[in-house]
Amino acid sequence: MSTYQAFEVTGSRQFAWTTRELVPPRAGHVRIRVESCGVCHSDVLAVEGLRPDPSRPVVPGHEVVGTIDAVGEGVRAWQVGERVGVGFLAGHCGECDPCRRGDFVNCADQEQTGTTVDGGYAEVLYARSNALARIPEGISSAEAAPLLCAGLTSLSALRQLDSRPGSLVAVQGIGGLGHLAVQYAARLGHRVVAIARGAEKASLAASLGADDYIDSAAEHPGEALARLGGADGIVATAASGSSMTPLLTGLAPRGRMIVVGVGTDPISVSTPDLVLSTRTITGSLTGTPIENEDNLAFSVRHGVLPLIERMPLAEAPKAYERMMSGEARFRVVLDAVQA
Repeated sequence: MSTYQAFEVTGSRQFAWTTRELVPPRAGHVRIRVESCGVCHSDVLAVEGLRPDPSRPVVPGHEVVGTIDAVGEGVRAWQVGERVGVGFLAGHCGECDPCRRGDFVNCADQEQTGTTVDGGYAEVLYARSNALARIPEGISSAEAAPLLCAGLTSLSALRQLDSRPGSLVAVQGIGGLGHLAVQYAARLGHRVVAIARGAEKASLAASLGADDYIDSAAEHPGEALARLGGADGIVATAASGSSMTPLLTGLAPRGRMIVVGVGTDPISVSTPDLVLSTRTITGSLTGTPIENEDNLAFSVRHGVLPLIERMPLAEAPKAYERMMSGEARFRVVLDAVQA
């Protein structure tokens, strides 16, 4: 085919189903036939116009899996026919100070897939070759897609805790991120406490691998964690700073809370709660493409899988609305091959 279809968005939620010309990839890039694309909460940056120039059309989506069908000049490590994934980070520059120090996640000249450059709500994606992760055998494209962002973000946060097996680790929020974080924490050998609102989520948390459950609507989550002995680490996934505030007192001495859920309201911190027990709060973004390959290998080996709902690419605006409504259980994945 000489053209392909894609959903562009401008302003706030102004989707347009467009036809684009198929062109060869630029130097250092590849062209990918999209198979699956996860619908992530971070897609709000593009869809809600939360970017420098929302009048410029962009294709959302940054949990993209597909097959390379063309490679640009200078690309040596990737071949036509390989199944690959692209996450939120669209490829580092290799020349800025963070890159020169090996901190590729914080590259000063890195685009964001589906936000500053076109993403995966499309039949075709063009991507920098150093943004690619190989997809292993043993996992479908639809299952792999959410692991490229939600999965990598969760596992990267848990690895930052540097907690020994058997230590008490809490996961706040049992949604798109949290339902994966519980699985990863259990497979890493931690004693896992899931925290969410409502007693009805207890059985789900247990099925994902949680050892204990705290209903934050019925009791103070920090006090409940303290009664369990205090958490060595907390991974906070809910997009709400106010829901994270009560967690701090549930940390054990030298405990760390890793924040991965992005909310608009602040986390309120009492300085004695931090200082007197040497506690830490930090944020975590994601990981590098090679770390994504590690993440995928770990997931396949240990059976970590997202709970997904599949929808055709042609229903991308509807899929986005379903994700935003909170009704999705737990990740919506667009199926481009059915478009």
